[in-house]
Amino acid sequence: MKRPLLIILAVLLADQLLKFWVKLNFFLGESIPLFGEGHDWAYLQFVENKGMAFGLEFGGEAGKMALTLFRMAALVGIGYLLWKAVREHHRGLMITSLALVFAGALGNIIDSAVYGLIFDASTPFQKAVLFPAEGGYAPFLHGAVVDMFYFPLIHGRFPEWLPVWGGTEFEFFRPVFNIADAAISVGIVMVILLQRKHAPESPATAPVQPDGGSGRPE
Repeated sequence: MKRPLLIILAVLLADQLLKFWVKLNFFLGESIPLFGEGHDWAYLQFVENKGMAFGLEFGGEAGKMALTLFRMAALVGIGYLLWKAVREHHRGLMITSLALVFAGALGNIIDSAVYGLIFDASTPFQKAVLFPAEGGYAPFLHGAVVDMFYFPLIHGRFPEWLPVWGGTEFEFFRPVFNIADAAISVGIVMVILLQRKHAPESPATAPVQPDGGSGRPE
């Protein structure tokens, strides 16, 4: 159990330390080049996300509460799968991937659950204060997730002949995200790849033996 615990602690520590630093030192919407002036493809940009990963939102305050409760339920499910994988001695990569998803989900839940209680509101004109005397900016479970990584790698315009989007500008990668989002994404991709790698062969793809058989027992 040592490996998944170390992964979870490492991701949580990095995620929360960076979020605290950004929250306390940036104005809302402020950005700085991640690798210095002249590198306009990577930024630290402080945004607050009241919805899902990568800035997606839905349903207002009721949707926010539902999303936070769903995250908590999902965290319990992921935790059970991780515990089961460790107990059954699954492959190390599978345990690592589940630990990444668990850590990322927990990191964003911490923001949603307690940031509204321990910080005052960030604005374009005022930096947040930790444990303000007048109280936080939101009740329990209604806090916003702190995001900061912004990578506008490609700018362009869709061709005029393209339906719906023709002639409009596009940017890749537009969403702003955090370490927890990255851990969830990497973990999910790893799970999918591992499942595909170890999926059983179908009869159509089973190797054909020299005698014409399928190589499977009758």
